Amino acid sequence: LAGAVAARTSRPVIGIPVSGGGLAGMDALFSTVQMPPGFPVATVALDKAGARNAAWRAAQILAVADPALREKIEAARAKMRADVEKAGEEISKKYA
Repeated sequence: LAGAVAARTSRPVIGIPVSGGGLAGMDALFSTVQMPPGFPVATVALDKAGARNAAWRAAQILAVADPALREKIEAARAKMRADVEKAGEEISKKYA
């Protein structure tokens, strides 16, 4: 579906492959990434993680022309990074 949209617009298209069927989403992934030159699709991960990354990618595209949005993205990513580091420290303490 993302490829069909990309063929009909010059705007950015973000494809979110969905798992399922006998190929566990590989068919959806391949149909999203194997686009001919001139019809790009930004492809993210499968399913829920893909949907979240698609939202991040869309925000990053918009942030190119919006410094306030760019600052919010940078702050949110810094918080996520700090949360991961804190969780890592807690795990290290627990199993040290």
